[in-house]
Amino acid sequence: MHILITDDENFIREGIKRTIGNAFPDYDVHLAASAEEAVELMSQHRMDIVLTDILMPGINGLELMKISRRKQPQAKWVVISAHSEFSYAQQAVHLGARDYLLKPIGKPKLVELIETLSEEIRQQQAHVQEEETLREGLQYLRSAAFQRLAAGLSVGKLSLEPLLEQYPEYYLLSVNLGDEQRSGPLEHFIVENVLTELIRAYGHGFVVSLDRSSLLSLVALKSDGTMEELQERVNEQLARCLKSQPFTSLHSGPHHGFEHIAEHANRLRRGQRPIMLTEQTEGSSGDTAIRMALQYIDAHFQEELSLEKVASVVFLNPVYFSQLFKQKTGQGYKEYVISLRMDQACELLMNPGLRLVDIAEQIGYASVRHFTQVFRKKYMLTPTEYRQQKHVLEH
Repeated sequence: MHILITDDENFIREGIKRTIGNAFPDYDVHLAASAEEAVELMSQHRMDIVLTDILMPGINGLELMKISRRKQPQAKWVVISAHSEFSYAQQAVHLGARDYLLKPIGKPKLVELIETLSEEIRQQQAHVQEEETLREGLQYLRSAAFQRLAAGLSVGKLSLEPLLEQYPEYYLLSVNLGDEQRSGPLEHFIVENVLTELIRAYGHGFVVSLDRSSLLSLVALKSDGTMEELQERVNEQLARCLKSQPFTSLHSGPHHGFEHIAEHANRLRRGQRPIMLTEQTEGSSGDTAIRMALQYIDAHFQEELSLEKVASVVFLNPVYFSQLFKQKTGQGYKEYVISLRMDQACELLMNPGLRLVDIAEQIGYASVRHFTQVFRKKYMLTPTEYRQQKHVLEH
């Protein structure tokens, strides 16, 4: 039995450990002085019981529950605090806490609680161990197959039929941590858990890791959900949980089948949206030209992008290129470029660590004033007002 005690006060951690150790000498008791340490320990061990303080520096106990309960759903949570406000108890119970204890915790009460939870765990394990092993094995194979597909690797003899049946239509959602030097196991763990929890709220799917700074989700939406809503929720939670760590998110789809999954994943990983033409005639030169133009625009939208320049890239007359572009994409050229830049701006504005001048530069505007004018024209509010509306506080 693995028990984790998370509290920023050393004498409380040691006191609880001593009481549990005396009553249950065979149990493994782990100590964490912060939520960050707790996350690290939970990445190394499958915890059966977690006792956590509510008020700690940085990520508090309730936030720790939110980001960890999906990763280790079997854990029994007990919230301990010196504060008796009912709102804390409500939040803790809503998040699935088995009990809510006030400091100082009496030894008999603590021992009785651990004994009760231990018996519950033993009974649950006896009933679900075989089923859980099978389910986890299937989930692992599914995730492993998708991860290899996204990386452009062969899946060998693994059948994709179950994946195709479960996800006849799906979307992709990527999160890329912008600063690799500052992204580690904690940030990766937070992103994975936020994505997993919100995907379950909007439909079903799963998350795989592409590398230490990039994660990719496969999402099947409920009938009343949209990827824009899901992405906005992801951005809001990550901006709050990751603090000053920069990140970007992108989504694409709907997709059908997995033939081009590596191409889509690679473009999302590089911060480019997969190309989705509204009209496609297989093998037509017009499609090829517009596809090449869209690839060029996605790769160079931070630069000066006149219609004439992009038309020359695909060897077309500017007037003809403009007509063909609207026919194939359903949007005018200028409208498309502005929409692409503004979509990216909205995502970057959710990161409180980025200044407006940085965002303007990253999306291809030489001045904040020009960027603000275009943004206001499209959304009827300034970038700063957009941040205020989304409750994003600039650093």
